[in-house]
Amino acid sequence: MAQAPSKAPEADTPSILTKAFDLLRAFNPHERVMTLSELARAADLPKSTVHRLLARLVDLGMVEHHRSGYKIGLGMLQLGASTPAGYMRDLALPHLAQLHRWSELTVHFAVLRQFDVVYLEKLAGRDSRASITSIGGRLPANCTAIGKALLAHEDLDDLADFLPSPLPGMTSRSITGVDTLISELRKVRDEGIAHENGEAQPGLTCIAAPVLMNGFAIGAVSVGYPAELPAPRRLEEALHVTTTRIVADVDDGLASGREHWFPREL
Repeated sequence: MAQAPSKAPEADTPSILTKAFDLLRAFNPHERVMTLSELARAADLPKSTVHRLLARLVDLGMVEHHRSGYKIGLGMLQLGASTPAGYMRDLALPHLAQLHRWSELTVHFAVLRQFDVVYLEKLAGRDSRASITSIGGRLPANCTAIGKALLAHEDLDDLADFLPSPLPGMTSRSITGVDTLISELRKVRDEGIAHENGEAQPGLTCIAAPVLMNGFAIGAVSVGYPAELPAPRRLEEALHVTTTRIVADVDDGLASGREHWFPREL
């Protein structure tokens, strides 16, 4: 007797791990404490599934109870701090703080992930305007000075073939044409400084410099300020001094048996 054909697996059915990460990503800088119902809506999951996932995530320390809701657990912070990028951020922080004290403006430190910048640190100015950036947040690299500083040290001939076209835009000033962006990135590479004026957020200007090791941008530093104000005198020089000091400290750190932490072969 012939056997009945086995049912094909549903390849598009999200795994329990995917659902867990959908749930974790429902938390954000604006919603740091959420109820079960809010999480279920944000993650687009049934309440029963969310209830089971939360129970397990609480056991693992990835989520914690908070009054009548839930919050991201400190176990997640520990994991994030254990990345090579987290180590680089620790080494960079004293130099970022010095730049922040000198400029009294908002200082960012970020790395590149695909075509986005991921912010590892943000030191806001005392009277700085509300900003769309946040630690751990991502923005399209083409819309930010810090992203351009990072992209400029990729293989620009290859990059042109891989970038989405049109590029994502955040304001009317954003560069969305690939050819236009590549042309600007060549200029950024030559000058060592990237600029952005209202391309990520209206009314805000940023200047950025890459943290270069062996010709590869392992990170970048930017300073942001209101567009109607002039750039502080010697700001570009201060950025270069900051990135040079970060490179020296990272180079010393990698020499202590951590060479394999570097994103490319030394």
